Amino acid sequence: MATKHPSRLRYAARTDPGRVRAHNEDAYSIRPDLCFAIVADGMGGYSAGEVASGIATSVLTEALEERLSDPKALRSNDTRQLHRLMVECIEHASASIFEAARLEPGYQGMGTTLVAALFHYHGVSIAHVGDSRGYRLRNGELEQLTRDHSFLQEQIDAGLITIEQARNSQDRNLVTRAMGVEPEVEVEIHLHDVRTGDLFLLCSDGLTEMLSDARIAAELTRASDDLDLVCQALIDAANERGGLDNISVALVAVDEYGEPTLPTGWLSRLTRRIGSR
Repeated sequence: MATKHPSRLRYAARTDPGRVRAHNEDAYSIRPDLCFAIVADGMGGYSAGEVASGIATSVLTEALEERLSDPKALRSNDTRQLHRLMVECIEHASASIFEAARLEPGYQGMGTTLVAALFHYHGVSIAHVGDSRGYRLRNGELEQLTRDHSFLQEQIDAGLITIEQARNSQDRNLVTRAMGVEPEVEVEIHLHDVRTGDLFLLCSDGLTEMLSDARIAAELTRASDDLDLVCQALIDAANERGGLDNISVALVAVDEYGEPTLPTGWLSRLTRRIGSR
């Protein structure tokens, strides 16, 4: 299936158990043909975390495939409609995790964090739950686009601790939102602009707990054109610092970003509507 996006985007993703954990409870999904990438970080112990992240990525991917199968979906001029689409798909995936835990006693309490990026004609919509993050590297500057749903972030926002103190806190794994833990989930989603030359990173906290933003930026700045090698370089750097958790990264490089070409009839109708206001 050919991409429905007018731009040239390159995708890559990798996951690694790290140096301490016996199991990898992270999961990812990338669909270049439909212009989205997903990273999930499961929790729940034993195999439950792996189950939760697996359900999150597989069900969300299937839901987005179905909803984005209409060629008009990514060309929609209504960003709010795209956001509703993403949120509804994530809510569906979260409900699937919750139902699986209800039916299987061994899965009770499982959940997962998640970050997902959908590229379309008006930019990139990034949705997240928990402390999996989205970043954008532009002109050598790294910007965190998501804000953690975590106990530590709340303390930072309240001015009770500094970012450096948070990095060394014993409470750094306490999230305030997760998929599948409750019957309903609150999803945060925002639209971000995209420019030619941008590099977007989605990752689990196994990367950000080991590497500072400055170190991540350094790895990305000296990146090669081979995104698979870049993913591996980030994972290797996190493992060199201890690899205390599973590590997952997904990269999207924007080689060219184009504006949508709208049908003349559609554009004229829009112009008439605007002019009549």
